[in-house]
Amino acid sequence: MSEAGGRGSAREVFAAFVPLGLTSFGGPVAHLGYFRTAFVERRGWLSDAAYADLVALCQFLPGPASSQVGMAIGLQRAGLAGLFAAWTAFTLPSAIVLAAFGLLIAHLGIVEGAGWLAGLKATAVAVVAHALYGMARSLAATREKATIAGLAAIIVLLAPDKAIAQLAAIALGAIAGLALSETPPSAAGSSAAPVRRRTGILALFLFALLLLGLPLLASLSPALDLLDRTYRAGSLVFGGGHVVLPLLEGEFAGMVDPATFLAGYGAAQAVPGPLFTFAAFLGAVAEPFGGVAGAAVALCGIFLPSMLLVLGVMPFWEDLRRRPLARRALAGVNAAVVGLLAAAFYDPVVTRGVPDAAALAVAIAAFVALAAWRLPPWLVVVASAAVGAAVL
Repeated sequence: MSEAGGRGSAREVFAAFVPLGLTSFGGPVAHLGYFRTAFVERRGWLSDAAYADLVALCQFLPGPASSQVGMAIGLQRAGLAGLFAAWTAFTLPSAIVLAAFGLLIAHLGIVEGAGWLAGLKATAVAVVAHALYGMARSLAATREKATIAGLAAIIVLLAPDKAIAQLAAIALGAIAGLALSETPPSAAGSSAAPVRRRTGILALFLFALLLLGLPLLASLSPALDLLDRTYRAGSLVFGGGHVVLPLLEGEFAGMVDPATFLAGYGAAQAVPGPLFTFAAFLGAVAEPFGGVAGAAVALCGIFLPSMLLVLGVMPFWEDLRRRPLARRALAGVNAAVVGLLAAAFYDPVVTRGVPDAAALAVAIAAFVALAAWRLPPWLVVVASAAVGAAVL
């Protein structure tokens, strides 16, 4: 499924995503903030509206939303090679750390409540607040759009099932967008789809074929069994982030004991990058097929559905969102995404990131550094970790 396309190179994409893979703490909501700063504000690879379109699209898809947004950015910038470059650079740093932790779990440990970790969580508060401020100014500036954003936030905050509530809020945002009086212009800064339609159809076919076929092949070998379990988890979870944990816990019952599972989950909170790299830890410690090979199989298995879905839907998405009705619906969806980010900003970002006044002080300082002084996020992350280790 080799495709040319985009306006840059895979090397450029890889170089842009490596710092994010090394410093993107705070979970998927914070990742979206880092991405917006890196690719909308600093590099100008796409506009705010085009970026929000990608976020809205990936909210509809099962799998890790922030990783899918990164894959889509890489795909638009440098074609299929750019997609792999973005995924590799953003994912491997944390995956390697977690796999190594799995291999050495008897000798390693994570200190719950460590000051440097508290500093990183406070930084996530600043990153998300900064992203919310910028996105709200451009995507929810009118009374109608602000109302859509507010209703979306209320729906997610009050609903018991966050994943279903997110989908419902986005769907309602699309319906409300159809009633907007003006048709927004087609998003600038986004290239034509670098994937042909037949390639997209093939990717969607492979996605369904693997989802249905791997359970039939799982009994042939432990490696296929592990691939089946992780592929199914990556295919069926909506909402990304922490939502995948119950699925993985069920899939790995009998393969990883509960104490080891919780130790790996603790380690996943202390590394940058997507939480789905937790699968690398589980693959490394799984029985009977584990180690380095198990980590690689589990990591590929949980992210493969996302790759196929991004490849599959992008050609049709690019065409659809240029139609007037679709653009009005997307304007409503984009406003709803602001509301979703606002809800996530409260829970879990604020609720877990600012447990006391000292953590709030670190978050405020980080926000000023990002918004007023425009310091690079990686520098703010490092500084916040150091301050957290000293005072939190």
